[in-house]
Amino acid sequence: MNDNSLRNARVHNTVVVIITAACIGAVIESVTQGWEFWVPPLIVCCIIATWVLHIIQCGTWVFRENYYLIFCMIVSFYHGVHSSSFFDVAIVSILLMVIVTLLRRQDFIHLVLAEFFILIVLQIVMALKHGEFQWDSLYISRLVLHITAEIGIYRVLNDIVRNNRRDEEELELRNREKETTRVEMEDFLVNISHELRTPVNVINGLSTIILKKENREDILSIQDAGLRLSRQIEDIQDYSEIQRGDVKLEEDKYMITSLLNDLIAGFQSWKKNKNIDLIVDLDPSVPALMRGDAGKISKVTRHILENAVKFTRRGGIYLKVSGIRRDYGINLAIEVTDTGIGISRNDIDKISNGRFQANTKRNRSTGGIGLGFSIVYGFVRAMNGFVNIDSKKGKGTTVKVTIAQEIIDPSPCLSVESDKFINIAFHVITDKYKVETLREFYRSMATNLATGLRINLYSAPSLHELKKLMDRGDITHVFMGAEEYECDPAYFDSLAAGDVTVAVSAHDGFSVSRGSHVIVMPKPLFGCPVVKILSGDTEDLLLPPAEEKRPELEGVRALVVDDEPMNLVVASGLFKEYGMIIETAECGRDAIEKFSNNDFDIVFMDHMMPEMDGVEAMKRLREIAIEQNKIARVVALTANAISGAREMFMREGFDGFMSKPININEFERTMNKVLPAGILDQEGGRA
Repeated sequence: MNDNSLRNARVHNTVVVIITAACIGAVIESVTQGWEFWVPPLIVCCIIATWVLHIIQCGTWVFRENYYLIFCMIVSFYHGVHSSSFFDVAIVSILLMVIVTLLRRQDFIHLVLAEFFILIVLQIVMALKHGEFQWDSLYISRLVLHITAEIGIYRVLNDIVRNNRRDEEELELRNREKETTRVEMEDFLVNISHELRTPVNVINGLSTIILKKENREDILSIQDAGLRLSRQIEDIQDYSEIQRGDVKLEEDKYMITSLLNDLIAGFQSWKKNKNIDLIVDLDPSVPALMRGDAGKISKVTRHILENAVKFTRRGGIYLKVSGIRRDYGINLAIEVTDTGIGISRNDIDKISNGRFQANTKRNRSTGGIGLGFSIVYGFVRAMNGFVNIDSKKGKGTTVKVTIAQEIIDPSPCLSVESDKFINIAFHVITDKYKVETLREFYRSMATNLATGLRINLYSAPSLHELKKLMDRGDITHVFMGAEEYECDPAYFDSLAAGDVTVAVSAHDGFSVSRGSHVIVMPKPLFGCPVVKILSGDTEDLLLPPAEEKRPELEGVRALVVDDEPMNLVVASGLFKEYGMIIETAECGRDAIEKFSNNDFDIVFMDHMMPEMDGVEAMKRLREIAIEQNKIARVVALTANAISGAREMFMREGFDGFMSKPININEFERTMNKVLPAGILDQEGGRA
């Protein structure tokens, strides 16, 4: 409810009470004076109708005000036409003008004044007709006084109403100007961010191509800066869409394990602070396949994690993903707890109301543009979810997001594919953690994973306790950190050389002894690589499950269409890494000509191009494919990454959608969908 609606509600409450009191007085006077007997019941019915209209808010507020005022004027006229009310006419009329002033209805204040003079004339005529008019000075002076008071009060109240209306119009004009300015600024931000995407995409793409050939620190820095700028441009677009109410959901099937794998692989900011750990606790019972907007869920999670990293100097960040089954699907819960500086109650209220502005000084040191929580709340509300923040200054913060999702495949997202008996020893030296909460994070993650997988887990808080467990002879797996391994590398190497699987969770750069069979799991500690190890798969521990394997694209003939030459260089370079045969076109007409004269397995089409845009070019390619008995597979490859873009392109007839800069995981998933295994061999599409 806006400010104007609140004011109308308060004024209507007052007006209805005044009307009720005045009408009850008219009913009492009518009964005591013996006026028309059938009128009081009508007045009572109209009073009841007034309250009903007011309580149920029937019709518009203008309709209700018209009813109130017309009803009052009728009762006022009824009261004023009786001779005993001669000197009450002015009092009733002034009361009626007060009601009109409260409602700010200048049109009615003139009608009330006109009604007053009509009633005065009628009273004088009736008095003269019945010989009751008194020509003494007191009678005349009282009449003149009432008329003068009526006109004076009318002038004052009329000026008040007119001034209020003028102030309202000026305020409304200023609000419209502010809204216009805000919309223009948001349009500017959207347009400028869209224009910036092209050069940023080129920087990211070229740096990726160079890094595939040689690993250079300076190129890594360029790539890191480009990716950071790309995310900030995307944040500006997301924030603008939320402010304008243009958020559109792109719901599709997704695997929660793939979503988390992609998120963790791309989330590198926590590694810059060696004093904090990231722990990912995925409940194995979460459904393997769900339907929802995976892109927005990923963005929401990333923003919460980035905020936790910004304000956590030591300790850790605990990401927990769980769910509660419901008849309609599942309430997916994403919970991030940190050991940072915390948020005050006042700031939490500002965040929930969308009025939170990050501390500028603090933001300079931590990076970012302060839009994270605004985007989180905007996206979660668009998905009909809930955000809850629990925090204490100096004690850390917990942000929990709950979103309803449809279940496609109810089977567990994590399961051990092994018939062997499994007993796990979780070897973590508790004294090594300076922040006690971090120890609880690791314990909860390990316990929840073991419970969900229904396997035995034994805690070994010291090397002595671990050796006692190993002497029992039934431990099959040992999981530990780098510090634990370095306490006695020879012992753990000997265990790994036998029948026990030993895995170490460590930061990049850690290595075990030469020739050791100990498995190194890159941090963060996460259920997916643990399950792979338990299932006997020790390769590519951070890659998604089998459904997302690298596509076989050797010999695939592709046409890349883009009006920006550097985008063609980037896309061609990336696609050639997969053994694809690439040809390029710089406009829609060029693409049509090349498609007509050649056979392509797939076409990557830019959207915003001069003369003929990507949608029109795609439709023309499909017409040519029908005429020449070809198959046209067209994937939109565009910087237009606003909400609803994917759905819009798919609705237009594209076979797939990829946003720039090209994300390798997204590219591989798209190719697996658009070019299923074996389809090219059947069509003779490979060279």
